[in-house]
Amino acid sequence: MTALDDVQATITNNDVQRVDLLVTDLIGRWQHFSIPASRVDEDLVQNGQGFDGSSLRGFQAIDESDMLLFPDLETARIDPTESEPTLKIICDIVDPVTRERYTRDPRYVATKAEAHLNASGIADKAFFGPELEFFLFDNVQFGLKVNSSFHIVDSDEADWNSSRDEDGRNLGYKIPPKQGYSPVSPFDTLADLRWEMAEKMEQIGIEFEVHHHEVATGGQGEIATRFNTLLKKADESQWYKHIIRNVAKSRGKTATFMPKPLFGDNGTGMHVHQSLWLGDQPLFFDPDNYAQLSELARYYIGGLLAHGSSLLAFCAPTTNSYKRLVPGFEAPIYLAYSQRNRSAAIRIPTYETSAKSKRVEFRPPDASANTYLAFSAMLMAGLDGIRNKIDPGDPTDTDIYELSPEEIGNIPAVPTSMEAAVEALGADHDYLTFGDVFTQDVVDNYIAFKEQEARDVFLHPVPAEFFHYFHI
Repeated sequence: MTALDDVQATITNNDVQRVDLLVTDLIGRWQHFSIPASRVDEDLVQNGQGFDGSSLRGFQAIDESDMLLFPDLETARIDPTESEPTLKIICDIVDPVTRERYTRDPRYVATKAEAHLNASGIADKAFFGPELEFFLFDNVQFGLKVNSSFHIVDSDEADWNSSRDEDGRNLGYKIPPKQGYSPVSPFDTLADLRWEMAEKMEQIGIEFEVHHHEVATGGQGEIATRFNTLLKKADESQWYKHIIRNVAKSRGKTATFMPKPLFGDNGTGMHVHQSLWLGDQPLFFDPDNYAQLSELARYYIGGLLAHGSSLLAFCAPTTNSYKRLVPGFEAPIYLAYSQRNRSAAIRIPTYETSAKSKRVEFRPPDASANTYLAFSAMLMAGLDGIRNKIDPGDPTDTDIYELSPEEIGNIPAVPTSMEAAVEALGADHDYLTFGDVFTQDVVDNYIAFKEQEARDVFLHPVPAEFFHYFHI
């Protein structure tokens, strides 16, 4: 049977009437175009579905708006969050004039990154295992006007509600700030909700490993899923966000992947585990070296560290990301590596010691990233380190926050703002355009979009400024 036959059989066997064609914009948000199931046929496969490319962020100008979606039939899944059987298919974008893949399509960047790896002869598979964290709130309100700005988030289990009158029955089972890491019920009120999310992930083929409450008060959580190859894991990450948001909404809650929605508590990260393989051989393992890392793995680390500042334009891509990347919250703000130190940008996990489990964990990213671009950028940085034999130097196995100012001064740090990360990307992106994986147009367009976003945030007064400056 062909892939089309399989999809049509799925439609028939599950009485599917609704099909969504999915596409990711440059910044990482899923968009969908809905068609009747009867339209999933040879014509759709051969000729695609037209859409307005000028209406998606970071894509076409209005005078070149016509674009085509071509479904990748291997990605077809029945959405477990819909009330009616709905088949969703992830699509690739094609220029209707040239009939070539669209260079600004993030999924095409990821496709080219995998092809580039295979052509390099270094490895033929890159595995990625992101740890996407999130917050679940019971209420969120925000507003931005010429004369006002505000935001309020609330969570029934948050410490700030310890004194709230809850119909005369506040039982006090609240989570204090920075004490949310994996308590049992009744403090953790969200375990059943995370179970439902994890089970729906498994229904579409995402292998769930563990879930738990995270460090922050106010509903912070994580559902760990099994690693996969770069493109497939980026696809899965889009499903992950979609399922978490929709299951939360169905239970009267709202989910956010915003890195730092709370002041003074831990933010939300996306630590990304990575390894390279050639055939069935893992390439990052050597039992005789530090942390059992092969020389190739050390060079890969060297590439991540050497390009760390520019990588963060894709891996920590919002102004809010840099409210997370500050000292005091287990934040990985130093461009160093260690086998256990969580303040270093790269950690070598020590839970497992087998060759197949050997990997590096890049910790500065957060889940506001477009994972197609972020994973591709990390792979290209690591490959650049291998090609150029970039030595990462000695590991840093002490608590960096306990070092003297003189000692810390010798360790480079990540950028302190999105503007600085984007500026670093402008100065350091040859490793991305190597092999035409990222085109110069993609880099330039992304920089322009992020510069405008940063300017918009900068121009708006915020409440903290009124607190500090109104009475000057």
